[in-house]
Amino acid sequence: MPAPRRSDNWGFPRWGGYAGTREAVTVRLCDRHNCSEAGTCPAPKSPNNPDRWMFCQKHAAEYNSGWDYFEGLSKEESEARQASETRENAGFAEAAHYGWAGSGDGSRTRDEMRALDVLGLEADADFEAVKKAWRTKAKEVHPDVRPGDETAAKAFQALQLAYEVLRQSEERREWQG
Repeated sequence: MPAPRRSDNWGFPRWGGYAGTREAVTVRLCDRHNCSEAGTCPAPKSPNNPDRWMFCQKHAAEYNSGWDYFEGLSKEESEARQASETRENAGFAEAAHYGWAGSGDGSRTRDEMRALDVLGLEADADFEAVKKAWRTKAKEVHPDVRPGDETAAKAFQALQLAYEVLRQSEERREWQG
């Protein structure tokens, strides 16, 4: 008769694992051809389609770099989608001061891009260029220069708003780091 096997369990704390089985775990591989990494990142197969590809992080970043989420939508539809997603994901916007809520690649928000368009600047413009463009354009349409001109007043308000958006984002960047 064989000798009884000794137990590895000597009481608390339990030295062995809590799960007594060693069954294989199913891992979905990356959907990219010839990739053997785990596919943990979902990516949409096409706009407005619930089907998803499952990529590893490297291939998900490559796939998403050329992805336009708002392709095929009218301006109103894209703004409505953006508003609904902003409303649903407001917690991420509130946590932006932690530094992990943004895209991480230094890109600007949609509001900042609109503000730069109003000022006629490129996406990579620094804040000094923003100040200079704002001063130049504001002098042209200032209410003191053009009294009684409604279109100039509206243009001046748009310039003021654009400058304020960019000033606040600059302050936020300085505060973060």
